[in-house]
Amino acid sequence: MEFHTGRLIDHVHLRARNVANSRYFYETALAVLGIGVTAKGEGWFQIDELFVDAADARTPPTHVHLAFQARDRDAVDAFYKAALSAGGTDNGAPGERHYHPGYYACFVLDPDGNNIEAVFHGPNTRSAPSVLITPV
Repeated sequence: MEFHTGRLIDHVHLRARNVANSRYFYETALAVLGIGVTAKGEGWFQIDELFVDAADARTPPTHVHLAFQARDRDAVDAFYKAALSAGGTDNGAPGERHYHPGYYACFVLDPDGNNIEAVFHGPNTRSAPSVLITPV
């Protein structure tokens, strides 16, 4: 068993009104970024650091802003199209943003109203595509 993780966040936990709809949305939108479901079970799924399960009377659906890294501008554009085709709602078409030079992003609302972003920060060099963790 191996885990690939990022730098700061161990995981993000979202609560969904309809886990099947959310899984379809995230699977479709993130597939164009080269990211797929890493684990799943009855009423939940996980994609790398993103964990989604069912909301209930005690734990209503979440409302957060969540940004995914894209490898280039084309990946941001593809994410936007895939997210809309999977039931997302436009919340900002792909384009350059004022946050810093080269910041190219799009925003969509997922089926529960979470603000989901795909962002490319401009040309960069990475030491590795992810951190590989192998439990002993």
